[in-house]
Amino acid sequence: MVINEQVFFASPIDVVRRLVEILYELPVLSIFLYSLSRVLVGFFSGLVLGCLLAVVAARLSFVEVLLYPYMITIRSVPVASFVVLAILWFSSAALSGFISFLIVLPIVYNGVLAALHATDKQLNEMARVFCVPFWQRLRCIYIPQVRPALLAAAATSMGLAWKSGVAAELIGMPDGSIGMELYHAKLYLDTPALFAWTLIIVLGSLACEKLVAALLRLLLGGYRK
Repeated sequence: MVINEQVFFASPIDVVRRLVEILYELPVLSIFLYSLSRVLVGFFSGLVLGCLLAVVAARLSFVEVLLYPYMITIRSVPVASFVVLAILWFSSAALSGFISFLIVLPIVYNGVLAALHATDKQLNEMARVFCVPFWQRLRCIYIPQVRPALLAAAATSMGLAWKSGVAAELIGMPDGSIGMELYHAKLYLDTPALFAWTLIIVLGSLACEKLVAALLRLLLGGYRK
């Protein structure tokens, strides 16, 4: 109300009005699904590979040492640097999935690895002494230890996957993506549209976070019996 210039800061009323216009004017569902599919591909790829690498690194210490500088680099290098480099390697359509994968990988890897290192060594020793089968150890020892860390890592990385994926689309500008719509909002100084699409991103990220958490609880919860 003080600024009174929607170019600089849009009011909630302007944002809602523009959101309704966007829902009528554009194929919002297809645009959302376009970005969602690529973010989810990158997320689940990073989730699966991060878990696998963490398991190998927990069993083989030299693998953990070899992976350490790469994980630190991936976690520390700005997203924009990866995007600019990845543009040379991939098409703009695959860019957001690759960037989401890079963001998720070190978060899941570090969380699962720390949980595996924190596993009760006495339980592991007892399991070896009594020749407990691997699947029994996995069900009764490892999964209960890893489950909280994996859920926390998945929740954190899902939001970051959305942010980094849309940022990659904003730079790569694939047609029919949320990133392209954000670019159009910037190009035409349409601040209400910028806020409206941001609201769509936030709601999509929250929905994905809840669904992924429910899916992981369902998959991992079956091993608690």
